[in-house]
Amino acid sequence: MQIFEIGMNEAGQRLDKYLGKLMPSAPKSFIYRMLRKKNILLNDRRAEGSEKTQHGDVVKLFLSDSTISQMRGGDQQVQSAGHRFCAPAASSLEILYQDAHVMLVNKPQGMLSQKSQPSDVSMVELIISYLTESGVMNPEQLKTFHPSVVNRLDRNTSGILCAGISLPGLQDFSALFRERTMKKEYLCLVKGCVKGDMHLKGYLLKNHRTNQVEIFSRKPKNPEASYIETVFTPLSVGKASALLCADLITGRSHQIRAHLASIGHPIIGDTKYGDMQLNRRMKNKYGINCQCLHAWRMTFPVLSGALAGLSQKQISAPLPDNFKYVMEGEDLSWPPGREEA
Repeated sequence: MQIFEIGMNEAGQRLDKYLGKLMPSAPKSFIYRMLRKKNILLNDRRAEGSEKTQHGDVVKLFLSDSTISQMRGGDQQVQSAGHRFCAPAASSLEILYQDAHVMLVNKPQGMLSQKSQPSDVSMVELIISYLTESGVMNPEQLKTFHPSVVNRLDRNTSGILCAGISLPGLQDFSALFRERTMKKEYLCLVKGCVKGDMHLKGYLLKNHRTNQVEIFSRKPKNPEASYIETVFTPLSVGKASALLCADLITGRSHQIRAHLASIGHPIIGDTKYGDMQLNRRMKNKYGINCQCLHAWRMTFPVLSGALAGLSQKQISAPLPDNFKYVMEGEDLSWPPGREEA
């Protein structure tokens, strides 16, 4: 027999879901059969599997140690999981905010937010590596809960990435992003002089085959088109370029990049929507090979529960060095009174 106590990260889910994570090699039919035979008890009582787990609940498995080990994947799996999440790259993680439930990090350019292929290393792996190395989590806990990011940034976009490192944190953070009650600001270096604020509205239609979007001033007949709205504020203007702050009113894939390109002010270094001749000049001059777009700042509303620590806070992410290098070369600076990223 083995006994497991439901922790904070396991609470709030169906018992059968928890058991499936606890014993990933066990067929569902086996789990339900053991529940019916009372070989698996919840708080010393027979359970059906549909019960919602609560913090402090006790699950007892009246199974042999060898059976439990086999259904959990064996000791070797636990050891390899611990090794897998101890990557040296975790030491380079730039943490902007952390509490018991959530973490905000500064994602570098060139790094994936989440894996697209099994062989990829993404910010999720670096976050988990940091949590295990620092003792916040152990490989055993990772069998029933995996921290994850709640927003995505393109590979070549830097800046604030938000993660839930507890189940309540992940759930509440995901809900906050759906509600869109926080303010998200991006910094972008664009082609041309932009001397006044711009409040742009339109419709965005994504081509899933090419992973590109098209902007329309009026709603097209295609029902998949989404309404978009962005406010752009110039922070510094040079002779041939400008530094803008983009305030996302809506949040759609490639919204900032495509919206700016549609009005003749593409982001410098953007190979998908940008000016190719300008990009070549900028690469030769500054050595940049990705778009100058940075998820700069988040301002949070009044929050409670797992997000109470972020209530009314403003978190900003420092700019990458290559971004600042281009700004210096283009004679762009921060206006007086602005908070420097």
